[in-house]
Amino acid sequence: MTYHIQPFFFPTTIACVDDSAPFLANLALQLDSRLAFRMFHSPFAALVALNGASAVPPMVQRFFSLYRHRGDSSQAHHVIDVSLDLIHREVHNEERFEQVSVVVVDYDMPELNGLEFCRGIKNAAIKKILLTGKADEQVAVRAFNERIIDRFIRKQDADAMEQLNRAIDELQHEYFQQIENMLSDALAVGSHLFLRDPEFAARFRALHAELGIVEHYLTCAPDGILMLDMTGGAHLLVVQTEEMMQGHYEIAYDQNAPAELLEALRAGRHVPYFWKTAGHYDPLYEEEGWRSYLYPATEFKGSEWYLYAVVRNPGAFNLRHVLPYGDYLDRLDREARQAAQDLA
Repeated sequence: MTYHIQPFFFPTTIACVDDSAPFLANLALQLDSRLAFRMFHSPFAALVALNGASAVPPMVQRFFSLYRHRGDSSQAHHVIDVSLDLIHREVHNEERFEQVSVVVVDYDMPELNGLEFCRGIKNAAIKKILLTGKADEQVAVRAFNERIIDRFIRKQDADAMEQLNRAIDELQHEYFQQIENMLSDALAVGSHLFLRDPEFAARFRALHAELGIVEHYLTCAPDGILMLDMTGGAHLLVVQTEEMMQGHYEIAYDQNAPAELLEALRAGRHVPYFWKTAGHYDPLYEEEGWRSYLYPATEFKGSEWYLYAVVRNPGAFNLRHVLPYGDYLDRLDREARQAAQDLA
């Protein structure tokens, strides 16, 4: 499978629906500990939560807008405007983790069976996993073929929970796929070619694992990806092509930059991160000490030649009040414990 870098990704919430409280309690113990989930004993209550007015608006409404231009002719032209700046600003959205991306629902429920429940979900982007018994398998196959559900898992399978955790992970990424597909054409002609480079994407995946990254967002000026770990610790992956490095050199040369800086840029030993001036050199850095704005470069050859650097705690982003995913998980855990006490 060819791997691409999604322009943004953050953990989302899983909704688990079953009329059996003991089953949900057991399920909670077996789900991946890094997952955010909410348990619903009533399918009707779950539908109210998923379809209610407080549901988070689809991301497509926030990142894309219709740009209208009327030229000399009387015919209007419709163009989709993509706001790249809004992508990394999503990190400041404290409700981002609350989006439900995947629903796990039992088929056999007396109030409303699992398929009726899935048909009642208004947001078509939400992925659906149906849990079935032996007698329900043919029903589940038909529902999958009719695209009412995205996966079905037989409860009696010995590795049912392993299948479930794997399916949730895959579907969470598919949840973002629609937005990625819409962005791809726009980014393919820009400076973010590394997103579609499978070899560079594999390197990015390795960095994700090495740094413990759980969410990331495409950035511009400089081009790269803002990455956050469970505690909100931030890293910026700055990615430069040969053409971009040449541009940095020419701008610095025109600004009478020090010879040592020009040589560093020409040699490709460092990646610049002049974040105070939209990514490019300015004489003000001579007073502040320009060396602290250069980062050791790693050379990488994929479909293009790249230099990249990882900047810890990047200065261009005010992340002091960003909600870390770990804090969100703690909040869900407190809410679950309180709900259990209320039922006792």
